[in-house]
Order: sequence, then C-alpha cells, then structure tokens
Amino acid sequence: MAKKVRITPRLAAGLSAALTITLSACGHGSADAADLLQRVKESGTLRVAQTQANPPWNFLDGGKPVGYDVDVANELAKRLGIAKVEFVASNYQSFIAGVQAGRFDAVVAGQTITPERAKQVDFSRPYQVNGISIFVADTNSDISGLTDLQGRKIAVTAGTTQAAFAKKSIADADIRTYDNATLGLTEVARGRADAVLASRFQGAFLAAKNNLKVKAAGPLLESEVNGISFAKGSASFKQAVDKALNDMIADGTLTAISRKWLGGLDMTQELAKVPAS
Repeated sequence: MAKKVRITPRLAAGLSAALTITLSACGHGSADAADLLQRVKESGTLRVAQTQANPPWNFLDGGKPVGYDVDVANELAKRLGIAKVEFVASNYQSFIAGVQAGRFDAVVAGQTITPERAKQVDFSRPYQVNGISIFVADTNSDISGLTDLQGRKIAVTAGTTQAAFAKKSIADADIRTYDNATLGLTEVARGRADAVLASRFQGAFLAAKNNLKVKAAGPLLESEVNGISFAKGSASFKQAVDKALNDMIADGTLTAISRKWLGGLDMTQELAKVPAS
C-alpha cells in the first residue's frame, strides 16, 4: 500500500522551487545564445578563438596575437563597447564544438561560411574573401592546375575547406593533413609532398617569411567567403556585429587593416564583389 504524503505549505514551496530550477536548466543553452550580447558586455570580455598559426590572418609574434583577424576582433570589441578581448588558441576542427560548448564567444579566424557550418553556428556578414591556391616547389613545372594533382601527394591543413576541397575534387591523391599551412608548405619545399592547397595570401606570406622555395601554380581553384561565427540563436549579437562590420567598411577602418596585413590589398573592394545573400 502506497504511503500518503501530506503536502504542507513548506513542501509545496520547495517543490515549486525545484521545478523552477529544473526548467531553467533545461532552457539554459538557448537563453545563453539569446543573451550573448548582454553577457559579453556585462563580463567586459569577448573570448575570441583563433588558430594563432595562420599568418597573415592571425598568428603569434613574440607571444602576442597579431594579424588581420586580431585587428578586426579588437576593433569589433571596441565598437560593441567591450573593454577586453581574450584570444583563445584553437583549431578549425574544434571551432564549432567550442562555440557550441561556450568555450569562447566567437571565432574570428577566416572561417568559411558553408551551408553545413551554418546549420551548427550563426555567422556574421562576410568580413573577408579568400581563395584556394596550389603551391608547388619553385622548380616544379609539372603542376599548373587541378588535373595535374591526380595521384599526387597533397598537403592540407586539417579541418579547413582546403582539406575538404582536396578530398572531394582530386582523384586518387595521397592527401596528408597538417596542423597549419607552414608545415604543409615546408613539406613541399623539402620535396616530401608534391603540392599544398592553401590561401593565396597566406601561402605567399609564409613562403616569404620562412624563405621557403615554393610558388603559386595556376589560377585560384575556388573562392571562399569568410565570416565571424558564434552560437545559434544569437540574434542581438549578430545584429550588433553586422552593424560594426558595416561601419568599419564605410569609414575605411577595414581598408586600413587589410592594407596593413595583406600587401596593400583593400578587402572592402573584394567584399564588394561578393553577391548579396
């Protein structure tokens, strides 16, 4: 026989409080996303993920994060009224999971906007355009386009769109993944890989900086449009970020940042060529 439990006013209040806590916990993730702008403003810190090994976009110089993405993130925080940016080292394979788990607030690292990624995170309006190039040893005259890569040893950076492109588009290739583009370019320069797929800007920058005997071969294989990513459902944060980026484009700030890091390139002109979504 079941024992009857007498519901006293004190017990009823306790049950009500427990139910409230349980319901709050169940909705915690979506509430965090909806209140992302408010939360980062209240904390005074914007946690930004980057690889810190992707020059000229973001890398370490004397232990300090620098590069195009770093300047964009700092300017963005300033315009959002956030006093500090905390740069968090991560990688392309962990960016989405890190955003979803709340390990950082946003990714400002040249992350390409793709339909698959857009199902998992939200993106800002585009803030940079990039393109995939083939880089080969400077003595190589056999590779000048995509069809020449069939059956070759191809170096790519793990978790990038270049890696996905290589696996999808190059038949019978021995695709080798590395933690960053410098390692892949070094493998090509030393003759341990036939080619590397990398950003045109990044490959040229790294080759010059590290005195690697490599060169770009042929035309761009594919253009990429990059955005800043953050948790799904962060509507107010997206609105504020998009406004800040639009203002940076309009007042010449993004032009100055890109010319500083990208060999005189005006990124606003490249963004103007991107079709409206």
